[in-house]
Amino acid sequence: MAYDLVIRNGRVVDGTGMPSFHGDVAIKDGVIVETGRLAGPASRTIDARGQVIAPGFIDNHCHFDAQAIWDPLCTFSCYHGVTTNISGNCSLALAPTRSGDHEVLLQMLARIEAIPVETLREGTAWSWETIPEYLDALDRRLGMNIGMLIGHSAVRRYVMGGDSQERDATGDELESMKDTVRDGMAAGALGISFNRNPGHFDVHGKLLPACIAPAEELLELAAVLGEMGTGIIASGASAPSELQSGLMSRLAQTSGRPVHYLQIAQRPQAPGQWKEHLAFVEDRIKQGIRVYPTVTPLSVTRRWTMKNSQVFDRLPAWAPIMTGSDQDKVAAFQDADLRPRLRAEAVDGVGLPLGGSPLLWDRIQVAEVAREPNRGLLGKSVAQIAREQDKDVLDAFLDLVVGEDLETTFKTSQQNDDEAAMTVLLTSPYTVIGMSDAGAHVAFGAQYGLSTYFLGHWVRDMGIMSLEAGVRKLTFDQASLFGIHDRGMLRPGLAADLVVFDPDTIAPEEPESAWDLPGGSMRVKELARGIDYTIVNGQVLIEQGEHTGAYPGRVIRNSLHRTNGATA
Repeated sequence: MAYDLVIRNGRVVDGTGMPSFHGDVAIKDGVIVETGRLAGPASRTIDARGQVIAPGFIDNHCHFDAQAIWDPLCTFSCYHGVTTNISGNCSLALAPTRSGDHEVLLQMLARIEAIPVETLREGTAWSWETIPEYLDALDRRLGMNIGMLIGHSAVRRYVMGGDSQERDATGDELESMKDTVRDGMAAGALGISFNRNPGHFDVHGKLLPACIAPAEELLELAAVLGEMGTGIIASGASAPSELQSGLMSRLAQTSGRPVHYLQIAQRPQAPGQWKEHLAFVEDRIKQGIRVYPTVTPLSVTRRWTMKNSQVFDRLPAWAPIMTGSDQDKVAAFQDADLRPRLRAEAVDGVGLPLGGSPLLWDRIQVAEVAREPNRGLLGKSVAQIAREQDKDVLDAFLDLVVGEDLETTFKTSQQNDDEAAMTVLLTSPYTVIGMSDAGAHVAFGAQYGLSTYFLGHWVRDMGIMSLEAGVRKLTFDQASLFGIHDRGMLRPGLAADLVVFDPDTIAPEEPESAWDLPGGSMRVKELARGIDYTIVNGQVLIEQGEHTGAYPGRVIRNSLHRTNGATA
């Protein structure tokens, strides 16, 4: 047989977790046709000597819903060997929508995921109303593949309008939501995403539609997936609701579909909680309930300013301030009568909602200052600054913030920094690696390199698992969970999504600033080391760190849609 592309002489890590072997992978018409020692001619040959040939990585928690419209590569994920991203997370989506609600959905996405709203307005060329129309619009030009979840907040807004953030749905409204979900699943959506984050407010200080919906509504919508026999349920900030009431398990039992939720984490302020959570999950899964928490291999360091920080959104006295104008923020932070209330919550932990905790001020550091006299504060924690200035920690923090007109950049690392705990969480068969949040928080954090960091730091440097097991975590496990049955392994007949990388050097590059968003806004750019080729549907997309000009990506659709399409 004459092949389109053969990758020769590599270490083939096939995604199953089985031992790797040295050989070739042949591709024709976008499909893997054989692996092993192959002698047939090919239109192109890549010599992968000394490199690993693996399935393309699947990133399960992204927010490229709008970016994919103006940036079909979904940069910078594809530079890290990611061939498929899953977007539509945290209940946020751009479909379904009515023309009068475009700005509402953009504002929600901008506020929760810290994407400049000016960029979203400039870059989003609306040409759809329904979920099927949106998926078709995406499918016209993509570099990498994208799978979409149905965002509960978008569905609720579509059916209930402004009341979606005010009250429970009526029976008729709930039936309309279910019909909308049916249409989206029939068109190929990979599932539905919910959100239980009590700190997710829009720009007007109102909770997202999904966050006020009662559990019964979630169960009804989840049952639609069971009725259709396809799809996954993804839920943001749902660990408390699972541990307190078993809501995620009930969703899995009601629908018969797998559930993955955010998140299981090691946190210094609750050092033993991750063990209890993992034991809880293990018990549920051993009962046959498919419910999997996400664990991120990253230490989750965030950069933020008080212009747009969500660090304080779960604190009742702070929340209305953080959704106000910059001028209103400065006035509130200067108010001596208000500071005791702010201190009680953020420092003492008084009056917080269930599951809330005060901030760890020794873990909040000054990353950038706006005024030269404050350069001496760089790298210091707020707690250290307070001691040096002989001030209360909140006064030291707010005095700096007000003195720099909210321009001070802070960075926070409040979880996942215990290597022993992380080794247990990352190697557990009951957790799912993910939550890069790629496409979100664009000016303050670059986590596109979740896969390259995991394979470089945890697998190679820390040696917590074999390379074969690490690749499986990023490929076969993800594809299986999301019902993407034609990807995630190097097997004849499966789609030719591959990555060729150097196991000795694979890692994310140091982030840098790039002023390349629509409208000229800045984002953090993060490229990769050790990724030689990213191949999507049999075509080379990224070669030695450069885009080839190809656009071979497509919308990844669920098994029901693929079956119906084949039948038709």
